[in-house]
Amino acid sequence: MTVASKLDLTGQLLVAMPGMGDPRFDRSVVFVCAHSDEGAMGLIVNKPATDMMLGELLDQIEIACTSPERRKPVHFGGPVETSRGFVLHGPDYTSRLQTLKVGTAFGMTATQDVLEDIAIGDGPERALVMLGYAGWGPGQLEDEIARNGWLTVPATPQVVFGTGNTSKWMKALNALGIDPLGLSGEAGRA
Repeated sequence: MTVASKLDLTGQLLVAMPGMGDPRFDRSVVFVCAHSDEGAMGLIVNKPATDMMLGELLDQIEIACTSPERRKPVHFGGPVETSRGFVLHGPDYTSRLQTLKVGTAFGMTATQDVLEDIAIGDGPERALVMLGYAGWGPGQLEDEIARNGWLTVPATPQVVFGTGNTSKWMKALNALGIDPLGLSGEAGRA
């Protein structure tokens, strides 16, 4: 059994290290929805899209919205399939079609019915709507972690849903007891 097959980061947060080199992930916090020998899939939880609110997205896909949720931002979930939607939410919601349960505290739904439910006020109590996702091929994420690209921390609803976007990176680091000023983007060997 390889090291990669033993590591399962599903339900964890990836916290970008300084100097990662990819501006799309600068100071990002990624919720890992799935991780296996075949690769990993995650959603960036702290990068709202600069030009899209939920109401605009719902208008584009012709879903009438009577909920105050229409003023919430849509997030940049990652650079892969940026026109595809995902909703990361708490465990209180299960789609009529398909919801991926991630541990006991999270669910991820990528079917339109969750947006229809949000639009009428019947959606999940806590949710982030995303366009796009972050994806890694087999062993790629493990390699990035080994090269000091990411720290990992258990995901909590407080960090994911209860913290402002600009504070999530710091809160995730604080959960590890790390002061960001002491971080280095350089990997070391003992």
